[in-house]
Amino acid sequence: MNGAESLVHSLLNSGVDTCFANPGTSEMHFVAALDRIPGMRCVLGLAEGVVTGCADGYWRISDKPAATLLHCGPGLANGLSNLHNAMRARSGIVNIVGDQATHHRPLDAPLTADTEGWARPVSAWVRTARSAATVGHDGAVAVQAARTPPGQIATLILPADTAWDEGGEVADTLPVPASPQVAPNIVEQIARVLREGRRTLIMVGGLGLREAGLEAAHRIASATGARLLAQQSNARIARGRGRAPIERMPYPVDAARGVTAGVEVVILAGARRPVAFFAYPGKPSYLFPEDAAVHVLTRPEQDTVDALVKLADAIVAPQAAVPDAGPRSEPAQGKPEPERVARTLAAVMPEQAIVAEEAVSFGRGFFRYTHAAPPHDWLQITGGAIGCGFPLATGAAIAAPGRRVISLEADGSAMYTVQALWTQARERLDITTIVFANRKYAILLGELANVGANPGRTALDMMDLGNPDLDWVRIASGMGVEGARAETCEQLADLLGSSFRRSGPFLIELLI
Repeated sequence: MNGAESLVHSLLNSGVDTCFANPGTSEMHFVAALDRIPGMRCVLGLAEGVVTGCADGYWRISDKPAATLLHCGPGLANGLSNLHNAMRARSGIVNIVGDQATHHRPLDAPLTADTEGWARPVSAWVRTARSAATVGHDGAVAVQAARTPPGQIATLILPADTAWDEGGEVADTLPVPASPQVAPNIVEQIARVLREGRRTLIMVGGLGLREAGLEAAHRIASATGARLLAQQSNARIARGRGRAPIERMPYPVDAARGVTAGVEVVILAGARRPVAFFAYPGKPSYLFPEDAAVHVLTRPEQDTVDALVKLADAIVAPQAAVPDAGPRSEPAQGKPEPERVARTLAAVMPEQAIVAEEAVSFGRGFFRYTHAAPPHDWLQITGGAIGCGFPLATGAAIAAPGRRVISLEADGSAMYTVQALWTQARERLDITTIVFANRKYAILLGELANVGANPGRTALDMMDLGNPDLDWVRIASGMGVEGARAETCEQLADLLGSSFRRSGPFLIELLI
């Protein structure tokens, strides 16, 4: 058995059965091992950013890591932006990165790079395999690291000779530590704070935004009058009828500070202190009052759901009925403005859909209108590195066959990883994509104003995606995905409905 074969067996033993790949020469023995050894689903991505973004989406829905297969340091570098998003989402991923054979590396061949150095900023664990005899164990440790709460990126660099040499040994599954529990004194301390009745904001993040966490948080808020708010960017939120509603921290600084005005106490439940995406002249960086007291119920790696339940019990909070979401909205009519699009989506969305949102500026208002929709999960861009939307939807669809994935995508961001449409077609994934075609980087036009710039023609041209216009129906067709164009909410509703009744991917270019 060679090292590559032992690595594949070890990954399968550890529960990794999906590999998103864009391989090259250095990885051919690993590719051959994937061919000989049954059990691993191999999904080809035509760019490394697609591969890493798919692995992110896969973890967010399945709660288990996939492997990526990347070609040397430059291949890893091509995938770094979506690994950055995955790191911010706290997704567990096992990167397998090929490298020069150990005896060839000192010769400084063209693809030789500081692969470990490039991997470290996005990885909690990095190792270069030393021999075929140890690479199976290295793979098992990588999976253990990726599954360590709340989820981490592990990068195993695989020199070509450690894959082709004989002497590989298969490793058994390694134990994964449980999420640390909140200390009883912390629960009691925060319970006392809540009993004081001060104006309190509970910021919820991570697994606290799943259904059980939101139920416990809703109990606390109902009993104490505290407000609930999710972070601005979240890996996954349980949404829809029957789930406790929660709003997100607004993106603009002024809007966020308006939401938190008057708050005296901030309690962090699996969330970080809310800060602005960027610094702006004359504006604060923290998104809550400077004199507010901050208490940490749980850090992201701790069991936030258990802590929220214990806190609800400590304050003797009764079970609280989820507020009536009201009637489900009807499809909107007329020009596709943000609120109308959101209401149309909520009106026709199928049960247990997964929404992967990278709608950027146009989609900021969507979230609030989906509470009356059927139960669904909402995934977001988490690290601010655009180009995650298409791959995120692709990985989520592979993780959840039978659930319709709805990809909400800005046209500028979509161009970063457009190759994911080809993977959707090849894998026949049930994904409905809406590309919001405003033909400009609208978010950057807003940022020019936020920083006080006075743009002229050159600056405005750099925000313009026209001349020539992107034709998303033809782009999708070239990738094997059927598509159509909509200019009204009525057309959008018809196309959404028909796409949900069919199998495979479908793209809607919505002119806005």
